[in-house]
Amino acid sequence: MDFYEKEEVKRAKCLENDGKSSTFADNIYSTTMNKVMLIGNVGKEPEIKYIDKGLCVASLTLATTERGYTLQNGTEVPERTEWHNVVLWRGLAEIVEKYVHKGDKLFIEGQIHTRTYDDRNGIKRYVTEIWAESLEMLTPKQQTAAVPSGQ
Repeated sequence: MDFYEKEEVKRAKCLENDGKSSTFADNIYSTTMNKVMLIGNVGKEPEIKYIDKGLCVASLTLATTERGYTLQNGTEVPERTEWHNVVLWRGLAEIVEKYVHKGDKLFIEGQIHTRTYDDRNGIKRYVTEIWAESLEMLTPKQQTAAVPSGQ
């Protein structure tokens, strides 16, 4: 069982245990929030995997860019691009597989997850990922083949 399969099992258990009835007001002081909203462009073609009984998982990189600007004293601040690793599960992953390509603009909502692994040299590495909970495609649909005139 690889990392993503283990995480899917954990996620399913959390969903089962979350069936308790409570209100936001009851929990406002005892809870925290892990929420991310990104609008950016897909950096390369998404990677698609099917694991554990056909469960679809998609991984993609999303670039968000902060525009450059000039301070009042004349100092130029260059634009800055951040790259985000995004993981999508089940239906969202299947949508990515069919419709999302390099360069597409997406709106992603999700949570930050960090995992560790040991590289080939035994050095512990950290990976921060956004686990998407929703996806909106912002790139307009390409026009289909033009209908010949006169018909």
